[in-house]
Amino acid sequence: MDLHKSPAPTDRQPVAPADLRCSDADRDRIADLLREALAEGRLTADEHAERVEGVLNAKTVGELDRFVRDLPAGHPRRGATAYTPTPNRPAPGAIPAEPDESVVAVFSSAVRKGRWRPGRRMHAYAVFGSVEIDLSEAIFEYQQIVIKAISVFGNVEIRVPENVSLRGTGGGVLGNFEVTPLDSAEREAPVVYVDGLAVLGNVEARPKRGKLVADILDRVSDKVDRALRKHLGR
Repeated sequence: MDLHKSPAPTDRQPVAPADLRCSDADRDRIADLLREALAEGRLTADEHAERVEGVLNAKTVGELDRFVRDLPAGHPRRGATAYTPTPNRPAPGAIPAEPDESVVAVFSSAVRKGRWRPGRRMHAYAVFGSVEIDLSEAIFEYQQIVIKAISVFGNVEIRVPENVSLRGTGGGVLGNFEVTPLDSAEREAPVVYVDGLAVLGNVEARPKRGKLVADILDRVSDKVDRALRKHLGR
């Protein structure tokens, strides 16, 4: 019986950048560019709504680029430096060996969130407990931050803004150590490094949807606010 199956590829040819599957962060980045174009008057409300719908349904990076191809924001600025991948480890000597702060939860819970100033190094220990470190509204005074997370029958959750870079090096022993890598489009954006160990526990670090470092992309929200006020006749 011939099922007409397509044969599996026999070689590992590199995938073109435009054919890569896009992530939620990629879709949000294009949506931000469309909101900015709407605020500048480059798109009408109907055009903006149509393109946003297409962005939500896009599957690849190439499909996303079609929606900003005719917009200035969709092209690199002249004189812009080439993209440099964020290293997996901080620069030598940039981070002190001793933590600026330790967050400990033993048969309890501990939380750091809101408008706070994280140091260059933070240690988080969850032993039969839960630690939450939320950097989505933090004030970043340093460009590189290291969070060492140790979970023993516990849970450590780390959340970062969507426009910073996130890297992780760690592991689990009958546990889960998961860091969702993130690359910021801004060269000077903060970088959060997460390392550590999960022993019969969980360590998870990922971006928090809709949260941005204000001093990187605040101009976008300002323009959107002005556009909304204009649309509402205020």
